[in-house]
Amino acid sequence: MAKQPSPYNNVEREFTLVGQQLESDPLEIELPTTAPEPSFDGMEMSTMEDGSVEFAEPDAENKGEAAFMDNLAEFIDEDELTGISSMILEKVDEDKSSRNEWLNVYTKGLDLLGVKYENRTEPFQGATGVIHPMLNEAVSQFQSQAYKELLPPSGPVRTQVLGDTSPELEKQSERIKTEMNYQLLHVMEEYDSEFDQMLYYLGLCGSAFKKVYPDPQLGRQVSKFVQAEDLLVPYNATDLASCERVTHIIRMSENELRKLQVNGFYRDLEISPGEGEYDELKEAKEELSGLEQSGSYEELTLYECHCYLDLEDFADKDKEGEPTGIKLPYIVTVSSDSGEVLSVYRNYAEHDAFKRK
Repeated sequence: MAKQPSPYNNVEREFTLVGQQLESDPLEIELPTTAPEPSFDGMEMSTMEDGSVEFAEPDAENKGEAAFMDNLAEFIDEDELTGISSMILEKVDEDKSSRNEWLNVYTKGLDLLGVKYENRTEPFQGATGVIHPMLNEAVSQFQSQAYKELLPPSGPVRTQVLGDTSPELEKQSERIKTEMNYQLLHVMEEYDSEFDQMLYYLGLCGSAFKKVYPDPQLGRQVSKFVQAEDLLVPYNATDLASCERVTHIIRMSENELRKLQVNGFYRDLEISPGEGEYDELKEAKEELSGLEQSGSYEELTLYECHCYLDLEDFADKDKEGEPTGIKLPYIVTVSSDSGEVLSVYRNYAEHDAFKRK
């Protein structure tokens, strides 16, 4: 019988060839003579009770760079956030104090609406006290006439083609008007009622504000009426576009705040309602409307401040990459009850070289 060839012959020959090649051309491997020095760059150092030192990687939430639309409060050091909170709360107190006289006049003016019943004891018990509702009538007439002009049945938006026109531009203009009126009157359900309420307060106190912004809970634009007493500006402000800061006093329930925290709009911090400060104007309005709080109603107060800051990690830099010291526009939200900073957002367009508010 013929001898069968071994299946390992080829394998043995390959190993022999490899061995011969290694002998003729051996590998050169350089081994370090000394161990490399350990690097602790970017590590967090903590001292233990026995005096030893431990190095650990920083938290994952602090790694990486913040995107332009991110909440920068998640990336800013806690010490810097504490300084921002102290500055905001101090400026809010200053702005409140500068308008005390206006609040007193506004509060006393509510008594002249003629809607409150007075049981007088002077000059004798049961004396008649009558206030003519002339002011209330004038405000109501202003409200109705302004509403008819500014919010007609066809919608508040009107369009006009500037410069040379063509049939295509006219059709485009008509489509824009139709779409915007549809958004305001049908999609933004609160627009009509908030606008109507704003016109009454505009005639009553002379100032009223509209705040239009994307609501993360509704997933669309909303248009809210902001009363004059809930908007703070510095004493020397002449207009909202150029003033140093604008603060909106926001009141919401704990559940509303929790929704925004879960949505990622605010930092996930435990915020408890405080006692709140005495509000004479709010009490006067409740007395006129016949409302009285019964039981406990826990309400949180937030200060949303549109201001200028020079943040250490997000500083403005020149062409050489050096900090310029210029303060940039931000929107900072602080809890008035705990002083915690809930959010810090950039308040300028991403590609705006001038970083305008």
